[in-house]
Amino acid sequence: MSKRRIVIGSRGSRLALTQSEMVKSLLVQQHADLSVDIKIIKTKGDVILDTPLAKIGDKGLFTKEIEDALLNNEIDLAVHSMKDLPTLLPKELKIGAVLKREDPRDAFISHKYRRFIDLPRGAIIATSSLRRGANVLMHRPDLKLVDIRGNVDTRLRKLIKFDYDGMILAVAGLIRLGYQSEISEIISPELMLTAAAQGALGIEIRETDASMSELIAPLNDQDAEICVRAERAFLKRLEGGCQVPIGTLATVQNESIVLKGIVSALNGKPSFRDEIKGEKNEPEHLGEKLAEHLLAVGAQNILNEIYREK
Repeated sequence: MSKRRIVIGSRGSRLALTQSEMVKSLLVQQHADLSVDIKIIKTKGDVILDTPLAKIGDKGLFTKEIEDALLNNEIDLAVHSMKDLPTLLPKELKIGAVLKREDPRDAFISHKYRRFIDLPRGAIIATSSLRRGANVLMHRPDLKLVDIRGNVDTRLRKLIKFDYDGMILAVAGLIRLGYQSEISEIISPELMLTAAAQGALGIEIRETDASMSELIAPLNDQDAEICVRAERAFLKRLEGGCQVPIGTLATVQNESIVLKGIVSALNGKPSFRDEIKGEKNEPEHLGEKLAEHLLAVGAQNILNEIYREK
């Protein structure tokens, strides 16, 4: 009997391919009669490497071309780092599954200093994220930031080549690529609240593809899905992305969710942070409620200022 063949759409970086291979492996484990291929698709974010992310704009920067392939039936599903996925999907597409989440926190990497707190005045920190940069300046306004682009391997090489004092990357990507030994310190969310859905992988499919929806359903981790839905709802209400320093992290506690969120100015001050607890069966409501609260106490002024400068 011939095997059923499906095609996964993926970016071409080693991390993206590693993540797509993870999904392929899980699918084959669940369905022995399945043949799975991975098609590499280059996105706008993969091509433009000499411009800071915040200046390019972030509406589908790393996903649009992959979603187009899905809409055109060139692939059957797409594997995304959920933090790269816009909060508003094309109406013909949906997230069919969210895998068990990897560590969502940020990592401090340095070949000179063991902890972030050990950095001397004027030390140079490399990051492409406005959120990470704002958090760095919030706690250490004396530090200097430099923008760094490229995949994880490229950034680790640049850390050495340009002799930066430190760099901040997502723990999840480092773990998936086997770079745990590069981590000098895992940064507490109390110091640096993570990006929405950081560490989570999502599988995007066509809304009407019932067969594919059934196929990937066993891969869904309910707690991860609930947390991601709350965090993305928070981000969506704030109309944020990589152009705004917004952090959020949800955790499931029995039948409840605790959702933390922060909005800060580009230089880290002022910032508005709070947390909320609610029923885990209404994650979107919780995300929107926390966003509304932060907007009311001052975050709206920050957003107005940032978008006025764009």
